[in-house]
Parts: sequence; structure tokens; C-alpha cells
Amino acid sequence: MQLTDYHAKYFAHGLTKRCPSDSTEKLAGVLVDAHVDLNPHQIEAALFAFKSPLSRGAMLADEVGLGKTIEAGLVLSQKWAERKRKVLIITPPNLRKQWHQELQEKFFLPCRIIETKSYNDLVRKGDIHPFEGDDIVLCSYQFARKKATEINQIRWDLVVIDEAHRLRNVYKPSNVIANTLKEALKDSPKLLLTATPLQNSLLELFGLVSFIDAHTKTGHSF
Repeated sequence: MQLTDYHAKYFAHGLTKRCPSDSTEKLAGVLVDAHVDLNPHQIEAALFAFKSPLSRGAMLADEVGLGKTIEAGLVLSQKWAERKRKVLIITPPNLRKQWHQELQEKFFLPCRIIETKSYNDLVRKGDIHPFEGDDIVLCSYQFARKKATEINQIRWDLVVIDEAHRLRNVYKPSNVIANTLKEALKDSPKLLLTATPLQNSLLELFGLVSFIDAHTKTGHSF
């Protein structure tokens, strides 16, 4: 089939058109090859995260087992398609491999786990910026705290924090990890994943929201 000027213009429009941030069209293009069976609430959650492009982030607070990793994968896929590829995922150590596997097998997103050994290996090979690269970086809470200064120097397009209930007491000076990460990531857009926080106290819920925006005055994530 010969590509006419009309077809060329039509395809160009489809590739370059802008979609509203809360439109399903925004996600449709990046999910053509994804191996995921989506539920309506997962689409809604991803669109919620994109609803306000001027926000400092969002908190997705589904119950356990409702697919928060998939929701985050939708957001990451869209960011990747927009070539916003400086992405950091902070997760408990036992979930790093699960994240790595799901991002690669379900969304075909390149990612790598960085820990003390791999970090030191890169440094020995002359890489003075091990967090920089062409893929998504996964690390543990403890490692992120240890490398907080280095993390703070990178302009992340998005930071995803799994099991974010660990940060709920950030208003307490005794929670060193939460306060260190809050300072290191203060200028980065964040996506917090946590089980429904309404079971916790309002002060803990405020702690989670303030991790996204320290100046927030409401109970919403934006």
C-alpha cells in the first residue's frame, strides 16, 4: 500500500496529538504491547495520578492485592513514552526483585536493582554516578537513605515509593529514614503506594500527604 500525503498527515496527527491528562487516550498508546489484564479501578488510579500535571505527586491507597504495582506500571509506562526516564523506585528489600520482574515482563520497561555490591562495582569500574543511566533504578529504603545526598542531586522525573506507610511518622524526628528521604526528594514528583491509610490516625495520613507536599493544607494528595 502506497503511503499518500493524506495517510502521512493522519499518522503524524495520531503520533503527536495531545490528550487531556485525565483521558484514557493518554494511556492507550503505551499499553498496546503490555501483558496486563487491567481492571477499571487501575485505569482510574493511573489517570488520577496524571490529573494535575502541576501537582507534586499522588498517593494511591488501594487495599492489599488490588494491583498497586500495576497502577504504578501504567504511570511509569506513560512517563517512559514521554521520554521522562529518570525514574527511581524505593521499595522494601524483599520486593525489589518482584518489581524488577513485573516491570520487565509486563511492561517491557528496562530497569536495574542497585545495592551496595552493584554500586561499589560500578564505582570501581570508573562510574562516578551509579544512579544515572538509561533505565529505571530500584533500591531499598535503607540504601536510599545511605545515598540520600547523591539521590538529591539528580532531577528525577518521578520517584515511586512502595509500602509508603513506613513514612507515616515522618512528622516525628525519630523516624530518621522518613525524614532523610523527605529532604532528599523534596524537589521530585512522587507517587506513594500504600494500603488504605484511613485505618490509621489522621496524623499519620497527614504525614503521608505532607511527604508529597510539605505545605499541604488538606487531606488530599494534591
